[in-house]
Amino acid sequence: MTVIQAIILGIVQGITEFLPVSSSGHLVLTPHFLGWHIPDEQVFVFNVIIQLGTLVAVVLYFWQDLRGILVGFINALTKKTSTNTSEVKLGLNILVGTLPTVVIGLLFKNRIQAVFTDPKTTAYFLFLTAALLVAAEVFGKRTQTMDEIRWPKAIFIGFFQALALFPGVSRSGSTISGGMFGSLKRADAARFSFLLFVPAMIGAGILAVLDLFTVPNLGEFIGPLLIGFVVSGVVGYFAIRWLLNYLTKNPLYYFSIYLVIVASAALLT
Repeated sequence: MTVIQAIILGIVQGITEFLPVSSSGHLVLTPHFLGWHIPDEQVFVFNVIIQLGTLVAVVLYFWQDLRGILVGFINALTKKTSTNTSEVKLGLNILVGTLPTVVIGLLFKNRIQAVFTDPKTTAYFLFLTAALLVAAEVFGKRTQTMDEIRWPKAIFIGFFQALALFPGVSRSGSTISGGMFGSLKRADAARFSFLLFVPAMIGAGILAVLDLFTVPNLGEFIGPLLIGFVVSGVVGYFAIRWLLNYLTKNPLYYFSIYLVIVASAALLT
């Protein structure tokens, strides 16, 4: 992998991780469209590590929320405050909502990794994401805020996040859709989606770091890996801000149209 490839893929990851168009799908299709031949043993590890860059973007953007959750848990454990605070409830919902991804990810890790080099299968999953976004707009009631989430709804949304283990299924798109199916407003569904990203990505990152040591010629790979990590984080921070502002007034249909175009192009090339 070259430095230029790492920069381009970092930009792609930073933009598409939070927009509901599937970052993993774009990371598979970008080399396909550009005719790059990146070694298979590098692809999966690189994709997960640069997702950690966007994890840093989420932590920085939602630092006040995450800090409130952490302080709330500490205070509850030390009996300084009740476990019934909004911060503790939100933290528990995030943990509960992460469980489906953890279980499914561990059970099907090898099968999921195999799909990361298959552009055609990725294209079909992009069509699935487009369908989810349209269905969420049509059937979602969009009447509740993030504070109204309870653990059954958190698990429900978590199953939608688990779909995004497969490249082409947008993590933000599927979880935002799941939130909207659960009657959340668009922007609130997006905020919960981004917070739900944190523990899932920490777990995936730990596994990727372990896999990193199995990559041949690791020393040559570290430079592009670090560059992709930094680029994805910087771009991702601004992508979060843009999307949250967009979703307060605009529907998801335009992203569906884009996904259908990209998926069709992938199947025709």
